[in-house]
Amino acid sequence: MVEAFHRSFGLPVVTVRPFNTFGPRQSARAVIQTIITQLLADQTVRLGSLKPTRDLNFFANTVDGFVLAASTPAAIGRTINLGSGREISIGDLAQLIARLMNKPICIEGEDVRVRPKGSEVERLLADNQLAHKLLNWEPLVNLEDGLQRTIEWIQQHPERYHPNVYVI
Repeated sequence: MVEAFHRSFGLPVVTVRPFNTFGPRQSARAVIQTIITQLLADQTVRLGSLKPTRDLNFFANTVDGFVLAASTPAAIGRTINLGSGREISIGDLAQLIARLMNKPICIEGEDVRVRPKGSEVERLLADNQLAHKLLNWEPLVNLEDGLQRTIEWIQQHPERYHPNVYVI
């Protein structure tokens, strides 16, 4: 609808497509929070499918992209992806978080956490070249630094998350 109003009436709009934004205060439903809280409680992490890949982008990067998109006239009428341009599988993500937390990890599959057949997106990877070209945007916080900041925040706020509860 926004694009239709832009084309029909010249409404100055930008469509921004943020990819898997993460960081402190994120819902307990999110896989990163799930992995971190389970590792804080134990070395066993219960997950669904480990093979899907995601393009994870720290929230500050996404916010910067939105601000630039809203203030850059060349972005009007365009659709711009805000993602890191890097993909990681859920299994590799769990291993990375464990390394950053300096904890051993044992990953167990749990059928209840596997998404229904046909509903899982197997691969998400942003092409952020247009954001770089039009907005001079690039993610300033990399995955490892963003995860470290998220880990530290969750460690300081353990009351917000419950590691043994599967939140849907």
